Amino acid sequence: MRRALRYTACMSSHGPSSPLPFFDALKALLKKWREKSGFILDPLPVAITGIAFLFFCLIFAPALVGAGLSIALFLTPLWLSVFLVRSAARQWLILKRSEFISSQEMVLLEIIPPRMYEKTPLAMEAVLSGIHLGPGESSWWGVYMEGKVRPWWSLEIVSTEGKVHFYIQTRVGFRRVLEAQIYAQYPGAQIVEVPDYTRQISADHHEWEVWGCDFLKSDNADPYPIKTYVEYGLDKVAKENEQVDPLANLVEFMGSLGKGEHMWIQIVIRVHKGEKYGMKNAEGKPYTWKDAANEEVEKIRKRAGTKSKFFDPTTGKMMETEGFPNPTKGQSEMIAAIERNISKLAFDAGIRGIYIAKPEVFSGVTIPVLGGIFKQFNSENYNGLKWSNWMTIFNDYPWELRVKERKNHIKHELVDAYRRRQWFFPPYESTYSVMSTEELATIFHIPSAAIPAPSLPRLQSTTGEAPPGLPI
Repeated sequence: MRRALRYTACMSSHGPSSPLPFFDALKALLKKWREKSGFILDPLPVAITGIAFLFFCLIFAPALVGAGLSIALFLTPLWLSVFLVRSAARQWLILKRSEFISSQEMVLLEIIPPRMYEKTPLAMEAVLSGIHLGPGESSWWGVYMEGKVRPWWSLEIVSTEGKVHFYIQTRVGFRRVLEAQIYAQYPGAQIVEVPDYTRQISADHHEWEVWGCDFLKSDNADPYPIKTYVEYGLDKVAKENEQVDPLANLVEFMGSLGKGEHMWIQIVIRVHKGEKYGMKNAEGKPYTWKDAANEEVEKIRKRAGTKSKFFDPTTGKMMETEGFPNPTKGQSEMIAAIERNISKLAFDAGIRGIYIAKPEVFSGVTIPVLGGIFKQFNSENYNGLKWSNWMTIFNDYPWELRVKERKNHIKHELVDAYRRRQWFFPPYESTYSVMSTEELATIFHIPSAAIPAPSLPRLQSTTGEAPPGLPI
């Protein structure tokens, strides 16, 4: 219980969400204005300014303002009741979820691949399909009264001073399931429980330079896929000199970091159930990315439709009618890509990257490289991954106020959010994408031995159990 209260206390100081309904709308409005003007303002100063303006109007136009306040005061039982009930319900849900999340014991597992093996990203897709599990939200009582949430998993690629590691964090109760899936697809690999690497350095802005961002799908809707391993021909084993694994670029760059440099990339995933869209479909069920895909396909078909003209002898006029859709090759391929993508199991996915280094070795060039580290998976016609949030909100205009203090505060929250592996709930509730197992396996898989990656530790020998029947 003490852990839960401490977790809740942190939410009030660091969380981007607010129990006040108008605060979230105000923050969204300020974000749009900030992107256009370069001014960075918090909602609280704006709210205080608005209250001060109200008092200013009360002094110079007391009759008009007084009449408005009288009406608002008369209607107080209506609007205040709705406001308080909504805020209280939100705080209750945050509290119960905080207690539940704090009660879950987590474990961090490192995957050490064998020295020699030939596996395509399809193996990791099978692993992800095996952990597509969403228990805990089967009843309204469990969700709203006990604060239960379905499990999430954190897939992590980490460079510690040039040594690259692959980690997966999960609840202790799901460890056996995860290990079984990995061993089934990567025989000879080793799974080791390791201490949390994020706690082994302070990452405090007084001692370290910190920069980070989130990655979201590009402007196209979620059903549009990124460039997956299938497009790279990695859906089947090829000869060593013919394999082109785009993830090798990422591993090689992370392996080039030197002493005092760290790069952390995490992909927090959970089973997709449609909360992102927050609405119902025509059947009254939660609106999911499959519904979004149907709408996108319908848009493409409408664009591909042809109109034909004919002479109507009864009216003596030329009439126009809708013809059959006649999509181009590109439009047909786009529809096929969307339909193939949504045929796979789907996860809500939040992707975050951080570069941490000592001030004397911090390289500014690494910032744009981190921002484009998934660029090889971008497709001009379909989708890609772009950087957003956190440190990207600063434009460094000369008129921005208190930039240094704001950056230090954001750095603290960024590292804290990463360490908590938080994405879908306060204190660090953030925008996320919906991705298929194929897309996720593309950006997180163990490169095969055919791809040289000296910075990636591998087992030098295969381990296994002794054959049965040996005398003891």
